[in-house]
Amino acid sequence: QVQLVESGGGLVQPGGSLRLSCAASGSIFRIDAMAWYRQAPEKERELVARITSGGSTNYADSVKDRFTISRDDAKNTVYLQMNSVKPEDTAVYYCHAEAWVRYKQYDYWGQGTQVTVSS
Repeated sequence: QVQLVESGGGLVQPGGSLRLSCAASGSIFRIDAMAWYRQAPEKERELVARITSGGSTNYADSVKDRFTISRDDAKNTVYLQMNSVKPEDTAVYYCHAEAWVRYKQYDYWGQGTQVTVSS
C-alpha cells in the first residue's frame, strides 16, 4: 500500500505565499505523475497542477504564473509553491500520485489539507 501525507496548509492573507508538501511512503516501485487538486465548498474537485516523472508540468489557468509544482524523487515528495494567493484559492488541497506497486499502477490520494486565504 501507498500513503500520501500532505502538510503546509493553513491561513494566509491575500497576496501572501504558502508551500504545500506531500510525501509518499509504502511499497512503492515507482511514481509516475503527481498532482495537486483542490475542492472548494459546494464545488467540484479540480486539477490545480500536475508534474510527470520527466518533469513536464501543466497548470489550471487560474493559477498559472502564481503557483509552481515541483518534485523530489529521492524523497517521493511533491510540492506546491503558492504565491500571490487570492481568496478564491481557498479550498481543501489534495495530493494525487500514480504509483506502481509490484507490477500494477494505482491512483492514490492524500487526506487533504485546508488552505484558507483571508484577511
